[in-house]
Amino acid sequence: MQQIINFIIRNKTFLLFLLLFSISILFTIQSHSYHKSKFINSANFFTGGIYNSVNNINKYFSLKSQNQLLTEENKRLRNLIYNTGINNYSIEIDSLLIKNLYKFTTGNIIKNSYHLSNNILTLNKGTTDSIKEDYGVITSKGILGIIDKTTKNYATVLSILNTTSKISAQLKNTNHFGTLSWDGRDPKITQLIDIPKIAPVKINDTIITSGRSSIFPKGILIGTIYSFKLDDAENYYEINIKLFNDMTNIEHVYIIQNKDADEIKDLLLSN
Repeated sequence: MQQIINFIIRNKTFLLFLLLFSISILFTIQSHSYHKSKFINSANFFTGGIYNSVNNINKYFSLKSQNQLLTEENKRLRNLIYNTGINNYSIEIDSLLIKNLYKFTTGNIIKNSYHLSNNILTLNKGTTDSIKEDYGVITSKGILGIIDKTTKNYATVLSILNTTSKISAQLKNTNHFGTLSWDGRDPKITQLIDIPKIAPVKINDTIITSGRSSIFPKGILIGTIYSFKLDDAENYYEINIKLFNDMTNIEHVYIIQNKDADEIKDLLLSN
């Protein structure tokens, strides 16, 4: 305290000057509209810059939570799309009349594999989250795989980049369908077989899930036709599909539950 008093005494002339100078500036600003407007604009620019910087910092640190919010929103949109008839985007939907056949759960890939012949992924969701075997797994860009095994908090996914994976898929523009598989070579390319030669196959045509199983709804994106040829018997096409997903860079996923899957399985077993 004594040091502060000594400082004021030593610099009393200068401090008095600053006080009077500040008062004069204040009076000038108050009595002249031009000076007042310039002062306010300068102050707003200064404080606005500070607030903007703080906001940018806050946005950076909240990216994780914002991504989570977007993921949850996408989940709700997917529930709406796939439970109201595929590709039905009408805004005149009575939610009370919708049968919610598919349930979507968000998750994250904590271990990715794409360089082996039989690739398995690991999810941070398990039986605690009501995740079971044979649930489908997709991303915002397309199909990823099928739940293979589960524990309390985790699950493994049989990737579409697995030579044992077999998924029903079709041409988007027609109802010609076949089997999606992988030859174990390129992680960007999968194969679609058993498409009859009468099908109008074209380069860059889109391939989607066929809906002919209890795992995936119809219409989930897979990729585009990269190349094709007839098999040795010249009855069916062998098609190479360029995947929409970058299988080397997967994080956020959606897990699909078909609520009628058990009923469908029991029906098939009874035949």
